[in-house]
Amino acid sequence: MSDNDQSSSRGVSELFSRGRLVAVPRKAARRDQLLAHLAETLFERDREYTEREINEALHTVHEDSSALRRYLVEGGLLARTRDGASYRRVH
Repeated sequence: MSDNDQSSSRGVSELFSRGRLVAVPRKAARRDQLLAHLAETLFERDREYTEREINEALHTVHEDSSALRRYLVEGGLLARTRDGASYRRVH
């Protein structure tokens, strides 16, 4: 792991208290770090998820799962089918 990777991990961990996300960062770069962390730790590659599964996973870290889901889709980390029936982690 490079120094950058270690500082990124440490930086993301500072956003959590007792396994829960304290707040979603307002700064885009910091929020992007958080979203990448969530995508990598909560969702498997090459697996489809229902919206309910996405919400349940995100709810384990923060009560506003719909906002986090929207950020993940808008940030290109999760892809949603046109009908919204399923989601997939983007590589």
